[in-house]
Amino acid sequence: MARIKKRKMVAEINVVPYIDVMLVLLIIFMVTAPLLNVGVDIELPKSNAKPVENQDEPLLVVIDRSGQLFTTILGQREAVDESTLGRKVAALVGANPKLAVRLGADRSIDYGRVYATMALLQQAGVKRVGLVGDPLGDSTQPQAAR
Repeated sequence: MARIKKRKMVAEINVVPYIDVMLVLLIIFMVTAPLLNVGVDIELPKSNAKPVENQDEPLLVVIDRSGQLFTTILGQREAVDESTLGRKVAALVGANPKLAVRLGADRSIDYGRVYATMALLQQAGVKRVGLVGDPLGDSTQPQAAR
């Protein structure tokens, strides 16, 4: 009588399929990660950050307490509406693509208004918008008015 030989069970995990799945997921994440950068790029200042040192004069866009837009470049301040701001910024960015743009708004202005202005600046061709704020301990005079 032939005796059937029983195999001993192997208690090892076959990890090859898991490695294949991991590599596929890695490739998917590497392809989709650059596509997730959607929205308005902003650089939020730290609470005790030093001012940005830049040789070029930045374009300063200010929203005052009443919601009026102002632009300041090379010391010249001008009141503008949204369409004029878009055209003016597009012309300045066309002449200088690396133009630094700073946005300052009164503390009482609605966040939606600030966001809409940042979107308008992005549509005009601005790649990055810096936000203007007061350093800690100096709340008497806004930095945009200095």
